[in-house]
Amino acid sequence: MSEQPVTAVIVGCGHRAVIYADYSLAHPDELKIVGVADPNRERCLMAAKRYGFSEENCFESAEALAARPRFADAVINGTMDHQHVKTSIPLLRLGYDILLEKPFAVNEAEMRALDFAVKESGRRVMICHVLRYAGFYREIRRRVAAGELGDIINIQLAEHVSFHHLSTSYVRGKWANSEKCKTSMLLAKSCHDLDIMMWMMNPVKPKKVSSVGARTQFRPENAPEGAGTRCTKDCPLVDTCRYSSKRLYLEHPDNWTMYVWADLEHIEHPTDEDRMNSFRNGNPYDRCIYKCDNDVVDHQSVLIEFEDGATGTFNMIGGSAKSMRTIHIIGTKGELYGEFESGKFTVSKIAPDEPELFADEEVDLSEGGGHGGGDEAIVEDFVRYVRTGEQSISCTAIDNSLAGHLTVFLADDSREHGGEVRECRFDKY
Repeated sequence: MSEQPVTAVIVGCGHRAVIYADYSLAHPDELKIVGVADPNRERCLMAAKRYGFSEENCFESAEALAARPRFADAVINGTMDHQHVKTSIPLLRLGYDILLEKPFAVNEAEMRALDFAVKESGRRVMICHVLRYAGFYREIRRRVAAGELGDIINIQLAEHVSFHHLSTSYVRGKWANSEKCKTSMLLAKSCHDLDIMMWMMNPVKPKKVSSVGARTQFRPENAPEGAGTRCTKDCPLVDTCRYSSKRLYLEHPDNWTMYVWADLEHIEHPTDEDRMNSFRNGNPYDRCIYKCDNDVVDHQSVLIEFEDGATGTFNMIGGSAKSMRTIHIIGTKGELYGEFESGKFTVSKIAPDEPELFADEEVDLSEGGGHGGGDEAIVEDFVRYVRTGEQSISCTAIDNSLAGHLTVFLADDSREHGGEVRECRFDKY
């Protein structure tokens, strides 16, 4: 392995890209950030100062970066979802390897175009499905691949999206309106989960997909009587509504900082008055939760038939009291049930010789860090992948990520057509 650090340019210097880039601060022998491309000049200058590179390597766009001859090994692409493909393809053709935020495409045509560009360029692209790198899911995958559960009969995943996460990201925030963000709720939030399902089932591919879902909660007709249009301006329920911006954001200012207070990021230590002024000046997170322009679903169910006859279900439920991801895999030798947030799962083996006819094993893999330690582990693996080309058990190389994305696209098409069954076609790729 090379002794020199992998050099990388940030494209889209938002919250997620900074998390990945910060790996360089803890591991300067492995990763070095040498440039940034972002339309926000202040963000570019902050990145230059944070990572120690010259202002001449600050670019206003991915296009401007692509106009310069390649001067780094890789790109960390943290642009918005609908910008991923159009910003990545020119950089692939210049010879950059890419760590690309999920979802890597917003429709099937984009997915095919990026996959073709990767094959054509011969470069390496890893998708930021960071959950694969959490010890919890990595150990489950190891056991499934080793055959501990036998042949998989059924796999069930669920994601409960907390009320504050749902309201912040998918009602008031960037991913609330599919026309603006170009993604569905299932794609933006839960492509992680369907990627996990496809990873657990690999090499067996999905065959048929059906899905239903709806937006039932945050609609104008559900607003409490007398509700205003902006929480802190004209709403008499500002102190009692569970979705009040005052209660969610002013009283908890350290939650969702990168989203809610994005207009204050130039202030090192914003005050309560700064935040209140942000709301007075039109901050969208002060809008009544029932009177936004959101159109994405707040719950959705997906049913999948695999090529070997196994079945899978995924349920996304928005508005729960707390966030939770669960996984339940049933095989011919036993089953496994776990909750990601706790980091714990139970393996129950069929055991006719035992008094209860089964034998349980409790496993505790609770880890700190973002996404169960996955945020850091994926960058470590990307550095190794760029240096050696070797793929770990968790590696999210683009060819390993197609099945999950295709399932999402087909599920959303099915939902839009009343749950009609959709066939998975992999012969196109």
